[in-house]
Amino acid sequence: MYNTILFEKKEAVLYITLNRPEVFNAFNEDMLIELNDAFEKAAGNKEIRCIVLTGAGKAFCSGQDLKDFNEKKSTFKEALDKRYNPLIKKITEINAPVICALNGVAAGAGMSLALACDYRIGAENSSMTEVFINVGLVPDSGSGFFLPRIVGYAKAFELCITGEKITANEALKLGLLNKVVSNNALLKKYTDITAKQFASRPTYAIGLIKQLLRNSFESDLQSILEKESEFQQRAGETNDFQEGINSFLEKRKPAFKGN
Repeated sequence: MYNTILFEKKEAVLYITLNRPEVFNAFNEDMLIELNDAFEKAAGNKEIRCIVLTGAGKAFCSGQDLKDFNEKKSTFKEALDKRYNPLIKKITEINAPVICALNGVAAGAGMSLALACDYRIGAENSSMTEVFINVGLVPDSGSGFFLPRIVGYAKAFELCITGEKITANEALKLGLLNKVVSNNALLKKYTDITAKQFASRPTYAIGLIKQLLRNSFESDLQSILEKESEFQQRAGETNDFQEGINSFLEKRKPAFKGN
């Protein structure tokens, strides 16, 4: 189906794997087109209630494939506006929670991709780096949005101008990772467990939560209170809400369907 990514649905969980291990899963034009298509397909499939994004081989994603970029003779603005930015928006706007399973280095736009996900699990040998400065560029693909919101301005500025490597344990302390496990075998196991847990939750409500939290940084209290009221009404009209009430009254675990 795809040449540069793997796309596998297991029950309610979709696994998307960056699959250019020979270049540490660096982005080329084909991969970006395929990732955009994969997330578009996922958004239109109500059976998908959680997405796991990971990399094949020793890396998660080393950022832009500079050789491919030079050969295609695209401008930075064209590449970002047509391929990178739409992908980041698809990840943040999809209702299903997106888990990043960080199996190795995430550099440059690869780090941006990881930060766009809702939940990040890393193996101890994984790392992150805002490597843009090393080639005289600025962070892109959402790093300028996500990074300071997670670590604060001062630390974000430091990481961006030094391009220093952030180990998995450092990333955990900074809030860049939610969980660190000792190796890639445990990463897969823990990610599978977490993905199944997330997929069993009320998917529509999760989508509303994503919108609410991401908008909170640019909103005042009154705007958030109004948005909470609107979203709560919408959530309260779902079958999942009724199932939650019924399961509570019947003293059993809820069986949410995501609608």
